[in-house]
Amino acid sequence: FRFKDSLDEELRRADLVISHAGAGSCLETLEKGKPLIVVINEKLMNNHQLELAKRLHRGGHVFYCNCSTLVETLQSMDLSTLKPFPPGQPEKFALFLDKVVGFQ
Repeated sequence: FRFKDSLDEELRRADLVISHAGAGSCLETLEKGKPLIVVINEKLMNNHQLELAKRLHRGGHVFYCNCSTLVETLQSMDLSTLKPFPPGQPEKFALFLDKVVGFQ
């Protein structure tokens, strides 16, 4: 499909997700506890996708590659080595923001 309002149902049914390295796509997949391979778009300005992918990989949460190394990554990956992504803590962020803005 070219466009869909939500990928929630597909993500819930997936055994493995292969995605670009957009922050929203990565976080939505990881929050659902799905194994993730992020494919870097190296043509983007400043290659910010690589920075995010490397950080998530260092934490043990994803595998990453580019288009030319995707098949190799699929053949060599071990999904059992991936670590669950920790849940967000919006209440801590709200407290931090209150302090910064001066509400506390």
